[in-house]
Amino acid sequence: MSMTVAILGAGKLGEALLSGMLRSGYDRDDLFVTARRRDRAEELSVRYGVSAVSNPAAATRARVLILTVKPQDMTALVGEITGVVTPDHLVVSVAAGITTSFLEHRLAAGTPVVRVMTNTPVLVDEAMSAISAGAHAGEEHLRRTEDLLAPVGKVVRVPESQQDAVTALSGSGPAYFFYLVESMIDAGILLGIPRAVAAQLLVQTALGAAVMLRDSGEHPVMLREAVTSPGGTTINAIRELENHGVRAALLAAIEAARDRSRELATG
Repeated sequence: MSMTVAILGAGKLGEALLSGMLRSGYDRDDLFVTARRRDRAEELSVRYGVSAVSNPAAATRARVLILTVKPQDMTALVGEITGVVTPDHLVVSVAAGITTSFLEHRLAAGTPVVRVMTNTPVLVDEAMSAISAGAHAGEEHLRRTEDLLAPVGKVVRVPESQQDAVTALSGSGPAYFFYLVESMIDAGILLGIPRAVAAQLLVQTALGAAVMLRDSGEHPVMLREAVTSPGGTTINAIRELENHGVRAALLAAIEAARDRSRELATG
């Protein structure tokens, strides 16, 4: 297959993927973009120097189709391209809850489909993406999908049966961290620290902690214990977190997100 690529229904996520592919060396002549609104498509065309076309035209001109529409818009999008897509295409879906079988049943028999769950750090090239092969997608299709996503972050392969859990864990994950930092900034204000200073303290602390988790290879428990001196400030804080059921609340929250992802998948 040619590496001509079309991003269909490009919102913020689609634009981030487009930008990442261009930075990694893709030829503008091999990239196509569509959007729900004509002015949005034209804006992307001007900004990135790629061709803005209709959905059927994109499916005709590109061999790799990245579907970035919202789940509720997927049926309409597939209806526009179903007569054009063939088994020579690779269809990559990044819509939450949309299964590979959903697409396979609506496209030509034998069409390879790869399902992706990514997250909003794609906007800063630090995404975590999980990919799963459909019934007709092989090693070549998975490698090609990894190549598409590598410019905007890390990629891992998972069985499709785990995609709802991935959605709950890393797809929604940035919101959990934002929520935690928001709460800690409020705590800093309560303790008398100006909001801007509290935010600076916590953002850098979060960044440093994330780099330590990534680069040290240590289990989070080991890193936490290294900060937790006997009778010190940290152990008192941890005790309050445990007393208030923060760990249990996180488990319940992520399970709830997983359950919602399952509901989306079943319509």
